Order: sequence, then structure tokens, then C-alpha cells
Amino acid sequence: MRRCGDVVCAALAGAFLIAALAAPARALEIKRSVLPDGAVLLVSEQHQLPMVTMTIAFDAGARRDPAGKAGLAALTASCLTLGTKELSAAQFNQQTDFMGSSIAVSAGRDYAQASFTSLKKYQDDTLHLLAAALTEPALSDSEITRKRDERVAAIKAAEEQPDYVAGVAFSKALFGDTPYGHPDGGTAESVAKLTPQDVREFYRAQYKLGGAVIAVVGDVKAGEIKAKLQQALDALKGSVAAQAEPPAPSVAEGIHPTLINRSVVQATIILGSGGIARSNPDYYRLQVMNYILGGGGFASRLMKVVRSKAGLAYGISSAFDAGKFAGSFAVNTQTKNKSSNETLQLILEQLRDIQQHPVSDAELASAKKFLIGSFPLKLDRQGSIASFMLQVELYGLGLDYAERYPKLIDAVTKADIQRVAQKYLHPDALVLIAVANQAAAAINVANLKRVAAGASVSPPAAGAPGAAPAAPPASGG
Repeated sequence: MRRCGDVVCAALAGAFLIAALAAPARALEIKRSVLPDGAVLLVSEQHQLPMVTMTIAFDAGARRDPAGKAGLAALTASCLTLGTKELSAAQFNQQTDFMGSSIAVSAGRDYAQASFTSLKKYQDDTLHLLAAALTEPALSDSEITRKRDERVAAIKAAEEQPDYVAGVAFSKALFGDTPYGHPDGGTAESVAKLTPQDVREFYRAQYKLGGAVIAVVGDVKAGEIKAKLQQALDALKGSVAAQAEPPAPSVAEGIHPTLINRSVVQATIILGSGGIARSNPDYYRLQVMNYILGGGGFASRLMKVVRSKAGLAYGISSAFDAGKFAGSFAVNTQTKNKSSNETLQLILEQLRDIQQHPVSDAELASAKKFLIGSFPLKLDRQGSIASFMLQVELYGLGLDYAERYPKLIDAVTKADIQRVAQKYLHPDALVLIAVANQAAAAINVANLKRVAAGASVSPPAAGAPGAAPAAPPASGG
């Protein structure tokens, strides 16, 4: 990944933000077209500054990793900018740096993304460099091996971090041998076994323009950039076969613990179950519900109860991780080992409370105000606008999504929140991951199962307005 100099990037980003704030509020205008090879092109012409950002989403994310080769998508993406047929890795970097441009290729869970940002005057040269990386990557044995070894070392370092260990264990327990069941970057063991030939084969199979989505934002004209892209990326012919949708993750009744023993002062806890795909029509209702439950920072019930009232943790949050396929719902926190049982019981009680009792008018109004008010901040930079445009196309949200989003959130009712809480939260069927000093934590799974099966709390919810005064957070929690 190559980035422009810090001073140049900071100046350009600041200038773009000032120009955006100075301009009158208006809808995000997106022009959509389809290239001859099937790629969808989305263009937002913004001529306030002489800058251009482009991002391409390929169906080459970690969910495409072959069995036994976890981390192949991520390794392949990281190798694409390590030189081309005509340029060494050093020469590629030198040309990028000379222009003050940035070029990157990376792979996430669902898609791989190739992107660049440049000044208008270097747009064509930067596009040429990125196109060369995508159509003529060197993918030499030596560079792939070097990058593979770097990634193995990075994974081994990450494995010393309790939150990473907990996250990997949670995905494995919830998703098993399905596309979401392994870490995006793979494991140290799986990546160490990957060969240069594996990388080259994955590149040839997955980096096809048919079915890809291209988002371009900045000082461009839609017709001109379309013609340039057709020529620059012509070699990426073909398309990737659709991937069969795996069964949605399901957890049997009860609490299913994975207790990992580590010599740590704090326990790292994940408690969760299956979630939704991004295409689920209840997505917006769940956004509002989860903001109230645990996604709203200090405004959320979990933070008020576990941190402010009980003083058991500095931070706690919940989230629905919605992807192309059904993802997860999870509550994440850290607490002192000896507080693990109390913390888990409070979480279970809050899950049941939001199912059993309607949220207050004040909670609903606050959630809507934040979600609607913060939405424009997702469109404050060219890079974030390009990412937003990709989501619009990949998940079929519609070109007018930016205008419709506030209405979708505002339409959510208290009855909606209680209904989706009852449908999508499963306090009696959860995966529990705890990376802790297990002797000190002494997690009582039998008691948690009893709480999960029948815990009942009376309104108002603990930590809601009118609850007991806040206590200071636990030291080290």
C-alpha cells in the first residue's frame, strides 16, 4: 500500500472538508453505468477540488478462501502492489510517491478493494499504475514469500492479544467451516502453508471485472472516466461464479462456552449469536434497537448498567455485523477476572429486558437523532463517499439511499424495536468466549444458563433515566 505524504494528504483532506462544509447541502448525485464486461461504474462528479478517488470492489474477499487455505485472499491482495511486469516493487513505490498519490489493494471478509487517490493532474498516471498492478502484477516467488512470512509474523504477534484470540474463537464457534468461520487474514499455520502458486491461481480466478463494482469520486466527468477505465482494465475479462449462500449461523439452546486460559488481569468476553445479512429489511430497525442496547456508547443501556452503575468495565458494546451473508450479533467487553460472572449476568438481563419491555420515548428519540444526525459524517471525504457508493450497489440500496436513510430510521417505532429484539436476540442460546485467568474468573456456566433461560427484570431498565446514581468504573476494568 502506498500513501501520499502526510503533509500533502492533510492539506488536501482539510481543504476538501472546508469546501464540502462551505457548499450548500445537496443530495449525493451518482451516475450509474455498466461497462461492456459487466462491471458497474458509479461516478460522483465533485469539482470543488482537483482530486480524484477510485475504488474497485472485486469478489475476492476472505469468504472466497479455499478450504485449508485461510488467509489466501488477504495475502493475494497484499502482493498485487509488489511490482508489475515492467516495474519492480521499488520503482512502483517511487512513481507513486513522486506524484503524491496513494494506491492500495486489500481484502476484507466479503470483497477485495483496489483503490487510488490522486491529484487531478496525476489521475491518468495513477490509474495506469493501479491498472498495471491489477492486470500485470509481478507476483514473483521472492516477493510473495517475503510478504507471506511478514503476515505470519504479524498474526503470531496478534495472537498475544486477548481480543484477537477471543474474536477468532468466536468466529470459529459460531460459523464453523463456513465462509465466515476463519479470520480474514488466516491463521499463522494456514498462511505459512500458502505457496506462490496458490497466490497466482487465486488472482487469476478471482480478479475479474465482470461483476465488479467501481466507484469514482472527484474532479472527473463520467463519460471520460468510463472510457479510460474500459481501456485500462480491459485485460480483466470474465466473471466470478456466484458463491452458494451458506446456512445462517444457528446456536442451540443454552450457553456454549469456550474458556481460554491466559495469565491476564482482565477477562476479555464475547457473548453472541447469529445475526443478519445486510440485505435484511429489518436492518434499520436493528440499528435503532442496537444503539439503545449497546451501540450508542455512553447513551446505551449496557454502558449505563455495566460501567456507570455497576462499575465493572470501562467499555462495553454490542453490534450486528451484517455482511453479504448472515453475520453475527455480539456483545464485547473487558472486566476484571473476578467480575466476569456479574458482568455476564447483567448482559443477559439487558438482552431480556429490551425484549420484554418497550423502550422509552426518550431513548427512541435520542437514537434516531444520533443515527440521522451522524449520517452525513459518513460522506465527509472522497474515500468514505466511494465506500458508501460501493455499499449502495453491492447491497442493492438504490441510488437515492442517502436521501431515504433518514426516513428509514425515523419510521422505526417502539413496537418495531421490541419485535426485532424478540426475533433477533437470543439470550437463551449464546456462544460465550472468555479469554481470562480462568481460576480467578471462575465462570459459573450453570448459573448463566439459568439466567439465560428465565431471567426477568422489571421496568424501568437498569441504568435508564431515574436509575441509581453512577458508580466509578472498576480500576483496571
